[in-house]
Amino acid sequence: MDPMLKKRVKGCYDLYPRSKESWQDPQIWSYVYETISKITKLYGFEELSTPSFEYTEVFTRSSGEESDIVSKEMYTFLDKKGRSLSLRPELTAPAIRAYIENGGMEEKVSKLFYKGPCYRYDRAQKGRYRQFNQFGIEVIGVKDPLIDVEVISMLIHFFEDLGIKKTTLLINSIGSPECRKKYSEELVSFLSSKKDQLSEDSKRRLETNPLRILDSKDENDKKIIVTAPNILDFINEDSKNHFEQVLKGLDEIGVSYKIDHKLVRGLDYYTDTVFELIREDDASAQNTLGGGGVYSGLVKALGGKDLPGIGFALGLERTIQYLLEENIEIPKAAPLKFYFIGLDEECRNNLLKPLDFVRKNDASAHLHEGISIKSALKKAAQKNAQYAIILGKDELTKGICKVKDLTLREEKSIPFKELESWLVSLTGSTLAMQS
Repeated sequence: MDPMLKKRVKGCYDLYPRSKESWQDPQIWSYVYETISKITKLYGFEELSTPSFEYTEVFTRSSGEESDIVSKEMYTFLDKKGRSLSLRPELTAPAIRAYIENGGMEEKVSKLFYKGPCYRYDRAQKGRYRQFNQFGIEVIGVKDPLIDVEVISMLIHFFEDLGIKKTTLLINSIGSPECRKKYSEELVSFLSSKKDQLSEDSKRRLETNPLRILDSKDENDKKIIVTAPNILDFINEDSKNHFEQVLKGLDEIGVSYKIDHKLVRGLDYYTDTVFELIREDDASAQNTLGGGGVYSGLVKALGGKDLPGIGFALGLERTIQYLLEENIEIPKAAPLKFYFIGLDEECRNNLLKPLDFVRKNDASAHLHEGISIKSALKKAAQKNAQYAIILGKDELTKGICKVKDLTLREEKSIPFKELESWLVSLTGSTLAMQS
C-alpha cells in the first residue's frame, strides 16, 4: 500500500480528540469559536462565508503583485477551462468581493466577520502552517476615528475573553496614499546608500515595495532601519487629526498603546491607522497575535465604489498555542449525562427507547458498543458520564435496571417500568416514551 495514504500533507494538521499535540484538541477550538460567536454579537457583526478558492485576480488586485503572498506563497492552478484560480491566502479580499457581489454597497455601513481556513505555501513552523485558520472583521463604508477605536477595542476584548491579558498594542499612522508616496521616496533615498548591507528580500523590495523593508525580520535589516526616517513626519494634517482622535479615544476607554513608527503592515491597501497586538515581553518573530488597519481603494480595486474600511485578522493556531503556553484554563465540555450499558444484544435492544427518549429531550447519552461491564464503566468514566444505566440478563428477568451515579459513586436498582419517570425527573421532560 502507498505509504502516502496514511500521511497528511506537510504543513497541515488534524484536529482529533485527545491528540498528542494538545492545541489540536477540538474541544479547545470549540471554546475559541464560542468566544468568537460571543464577541461578534456584542459588537453587532454579521457573519459571511466565502469559497476556499477565488479567481486569482481577486488577490493580485487587492494585495499587489509584489506582495509576498502573491509572489511566493499562493497555491495557484488552472481549471479545466484554463482560468487561473487560487486557494485563498487570506480572507479580506474574498470578503470584499462577496460584499460587492451580494449588494453590500447598498447599505451605508456593513459590519462583517468571517472565520475559516486559508492556504499559503510557506516554510512550515510553529504557529505557521500551509493550511491555517483566520478570524477577522471588516467595517466597510465609513471612515471614522471612533470606529478605529471600536475595532481595536474589539481585538483586545476578544483576547481578554479568552483569558489572554498579557498583550501590547502597537499603533501607527501611515497617512494617505500621497503621504506614503512621499515617505517611500525618502525611505528609498535613505536605504539606497545601504543597499549592499540589506538582505536579498529587502534589496528586491527596495525596487518594488520599499515600505515592506520596515517589516523585515532579518536582524541586520532591523539594525539599518533603526535610524530610518519617521513616517509620522510625512503625514498630512487630516491624517494627523485622525490619528490624534484615535489615540484620544483609546485613552478615554483606558487602552494602553505604544506608537511604533516602523509599523506599516504587509499589504498595499492600508492607509492611516494601522495596529498590531503582540505578546507582552516577547521579542520573537512570531509574537504577533493579530492586527489590521484602515484601508482605502480596496473596494474600488475589486470593482466596487471608492469606499473606505477598517478591519483586523488573526491566526487561530497561534492564538490557541498561546492559550496553552500561558496555562489558561479551558472550560471543560459539558459531561455526558447518561451512559447506557447492555450486557447482551437483547439488553442493548431494550435500551434503545430510553436512549432515544433522553436524546429527544436534549440530554446527552451514549449506548456502549460492547457487552463487557468492565470496559463499559471505564469508557463511561473517560467520557465523564454522570449516570450509568446497566441492563443485564438477570436484570431483564427481574424487570429492573441498575443505575450508577458516577459522581456520587452510588448505585441503586429501578424497576424498568419506572425508568421513564426517573429519566423525566432528571431531564425535566413533559414528554412520554413511546410505547
